Amino acid sequence: MLAHKAEEEGTFIAETIVGQKPHIHYRLIPGVVYTWPEVAAVGYTEEEVKQEGIPYKVGSFPFKALGRARASMDVDGLVKVLAHKETDEILGVHMIGARAADMIAEAVVAMEFRASAEDVSRMSHAHPTYTEAFKEACLDATDKRAINM
Repeated sequence: MLAHKAEEEGTFIAETIVGQKPHIHYRLIPGVVYTWPEVAAVGYTEEEVKQEGIPYKVGSFPFKALGRARASMDVDGLVKVLAHKETDEILGVHMIGARAADMIAEAVVAMEFRASAEDVSRMSHAHPTYTEAFKEACLDATDKRAINM
């Protein structure tokens, strides 16, 4: 959580000063490691979900099965989605691979609106793109329905 966290906090302060009632959901500020491959995550980790006793399910999708990653030869990586076992609400998303720093924003949007894994799996994603890995991981979390595995 680098500049993007500070930016949210600066906005929070400015809005408070002018009398607004802002809110920051710290769990939904993505963490990004700018290495190669990139690493990005938002929400709960699997360990946190276990510790809190939240019933969950996992979906994942490897980059080696992703057309765009294969075309660019960036096949190392995966997307992992944690969803509530009963409500299917997305609890956490973890990515490692090419473009993870960019792709995590889609997970943040979904989680801000309390989307389910099935919600994301039913959204059209351009093909071939890296973001299809998030859709496929959500499909995998939704009754193991990934298309391209």
